[in-house]
Amino acid sequence: MDNYHWTNHSLMKMRYYGLSQQRIKRVIKNPERIEEGIVEKTIACMQTAGSSKHPYEIWTMYQIPESKVKSQKSKIIPNKLMKLKAKKLKIISAWRYPGKSPKNNPIPEEILKEIRSLI
Repeated sequence: MDNYHWTNHSLMKMRYYGLSQQRIKRVIKNPERIEEGIVEKTIACMQTAGSSKHPYEIWTMYQIPESKVKSQKSKIIPNKLMKLKAKKLKIISAWRYPGKSPKNNPIPEEILKEIRSLI
């Protein structure tokens, strides 16, 4: 059984950027960097990809189901995210960031507008 719920927005972005569901799952399971997402109660994680001449990053933003978040007494620690065994992670968006992203809010403005319009 698939433990992921894919939004239409995420599927559209994956198609646009040429990303597969398996690649996004790999980013979630083995992220190089994890940040708080721009939308409340979301998590954004990243993996580097590409070559040394043409590097890029693959980002994904997802949400853990509310019932699983409430059952955790302390703040969610990134290393323990996959140990939550959530019934379904909600994949909200996925994108490629050209080059190396800055530490603060690497999400392009056009993506921010699209995600905010979904809420």
